Parts: sequence; C-alpha cells; structure tokens
Amino acid sequence: MTYRYKIKPTKQLFRQFDQYLDICRSVYNFAHAERKAWLESRKSRMDCCSILCEYIIAADAPFPSYKNQAKALTEAKKKFPHLKLVNAQTLQQVLKRLDKAWSDFFKIPDRGFPRFRSKNRFRSFVFPQLLKNCLDQRKVKLPSIGWITIRQSRPYPIGFTPKQFQIVKKASGYYLMIVFQSHEVVPDAIPGEKSLGIDAGISNFIATSNQELIKSPRFLRSKLKKFKKLQRKLKNKTKHSNNWLKLQNKIARFHEKISNARRDWLFKLAHHLCNQTDNIFVEDINYKSWSKGLFRKQSLDSGIGSFMNEILPFICWKKNKFYLKVDKDYSSQQCPNCRLFTGQKLLKQRLHICPYCNIEIDRDIASSLILKQRGKTAVGQPVGYQEIACGGRGAGVLQFTLFDLVTA
Repeated sequence: MTYRYKIKPTKQLFRQFDQYLDICRSVYNFAHAERKAWLESRKSRMDCCSILCEYIIAADAPFPSYKNQAKALTEAKKKFPHLKLVNAQTLQQVLKRLDKAWSDFFKIPDRGFPRFRSKNRFRSFVFPQLLKNCLDQRKVKLPSIGWITIRQSRPYPIGFTPKQFQIVKKASGYYLMIVFQSHEVVPDAIPGEKSLGIDAGISNFIATSNQELIKSPRFLRSKLKKFKKLQRKLKNKTKHSNNWLKLQNKIARFHEKISNARRDWLFKLAHHLCNQTDNIFVEDINYKSWSKGLFRKQSLDSGIGSFMNEILPFICWKKNKFYLKVDKDYSSQQCPNCRLFTGQKLLKQRLHICPYCNIEIDRDIASSLILKQRGKTAVGQPVGYQEIACGGRGAGVLQFTLFDLVTA
C-alpha cells in the first residue's frame, strides 16, 4: 500500500531536491543516448555513405545493458564528483527505470520508443532501501539527506513495514510516497448474498441495480472559462520568461486541483457502493475506445475508466467485496423482467419499454439489472443459498446423496 504525504521543505531542502532531480535526469538522458547510439551504429543509412556519417563504436562492443551501465556509473563518479551528491541506489533506480522503458518498448506493441526527459517529464526519484527507525510523528528520515518534516494527514498503517520512499514533484510542491508492505496473505473475496449491478451511462455517470442514478460533477467542463482565460494570457507572454513560468505554474496548479477533486469524489463513490452490497458486477468495456469516440470529453472529464478498472476493484479488495466483470453485449436490448430481447435502441431513447411485459424503466437501470443477473449466473447464485453446517450461508448447487434421492 502506498501512502502520500505533503513535504514541508525548507529553501535549502528545496534546492537539494531540485539538484537530485537534475542529476538523475542527466544520468537518465546520458544512458539513453548511449543505448540509442549503439543501435544507430548497427544500422546502414540509405541517404549517405558510411564514411561520411557513422557512429564510431567498436564492432565487438556489448550492448549497454543495465549491468554494464551500473558498472560504468561507479567509474563515472571518479570523473564527475557531482554524481556523489546523490545516493548510489537512487542512481541505480534511474538506470532500472530506463531499462524498463526499453524492455516495455520491445514487449508491449502500443508502447512508443523511449524519449529523452526534460524537466517537466522527470519529476521523481526513489530510495529503494531505507534506514532503521526512519518513521516518526510528522518526520521521516531519508538516506543521505536526513530528517524532513511532512504533513501527516493520516497515521501510518499498523502491521506494515516501510519498504521504499519516492519523492515526487508537483505543481503544489514536493510529496513523499511511502510504500508499505505486510507479510500477511489476503485471501480472495468470496461471493456473498447481496449483489449490485453497475452500468456506465452517458447521461449519468453510473446507474445501479438499486435504481440509483448518479450524475458526475463537471470537474473540468464547469471551469473551462477560467482555463481558456489562463491559456489566452499564456499566449501573450514571452516564452520562458519569469511571468510565463509563473503562469505555467498557475495552470499546473489549476489542473492538479481538478484532478484531486475528481479522485476524491471517485474514492468516496466507491466506498458508498461497497457499503451497500457484498458483490459488485460491472460490464467489461474497453474505456480507451470511449476516450476516442463521440463522448470522449465526458468520459475523460468524469474518469469512468480509472473508476471501473482501478479505484472500484481496489476498494472492493480493501473491504473484502467480490468484484467481477461480466459480458456487456446486448445488455440494453434485454428486458430485466421477462428476459426477452426488445431490439436495438437509439441513443436518444433513454426509457426502456418492453412490448411483451409492458414494463417501463430507465434504460441505464434496466442494463444494471441485466448485469446483476448475469453476474449471479456467473458465480452460480441462481441456485440459491443453503445453510451449511457451520451456521453460515454458502452459494452453490445442493448435492444430494443416494439415500436422499431415494427418499425424495
């Protein structure tokens, strides 16, 4: 589990963090350029002769992998003393970060080629190994830096040990990310008695099978006037001037405020839904296509993809609730009362009217009821619950013995 705390740095500590980021970024870019030059030296360009343009690298030179670059890092500290200002393990984590970016480029098809990092694209560094007794009330001890003051917004978790520190720079200041770990084994959640189906809507954020329609606050769209005003001011400023940098920071704070408000609302909504039920069933949707379609602005502003795929499963795991994705196909064309298919509906048709059983219900609520029924079928709950010997309730098929069948 990762806990985030705001750091209260002094001016000296602020400059030290900026120096750490600059050194880590320079190591990242140099190692990336070294790998890129090795690849370019193995190519034969078509637009010029190799005698005129060629990388001078030996043919038997090995690829600059993480191990080779980590060995070269110790030798580089002798030539460049400023590298000794940063923790050695922190610089190794920078090389690991670069190595992961390269490996993901070759393994993941959608991942682009690694790029050089500017100040705006390199905003964090990591301490992978911590000191003993490094946590105290409103204080944290960092390796090679010492004690720093934090704004402890919530207590440290009991029964967990800190494993890693990460310093992250944002528009509002520096934050400390503490990774806690526990050796306890958490079993998977078992389906319970109460179930809840959740349908991602268009006019509403979500619709639940408890006939609850939740509208999403317009986090960004409600403040577009202010955002456009700031962007127009930025256009008239001289690039990289002091006033331009101040306005850039103001715009970044504006975006961070919207992001924090959205994330806080989504977490509270996830807790609200988990407190109502034991099982949560959602539709299996590719929300990346939503962010590129007709309703891309609404879906990106509400954060429906991160809510369904990240926040809600995490809160369900935390509260020991069963979470499952079910088939989404034809959920809006099936009647939740008679289970018959009523045909395809237009987007403007927001009311489900069944011609067979004459039921009238909101279209999104009808879809959530279908998702609830499909989820129960997937976990085997339509058979019903049965009292077991220990006094609890369990789901599944009741198995009879031969004597029970003969008696029946």
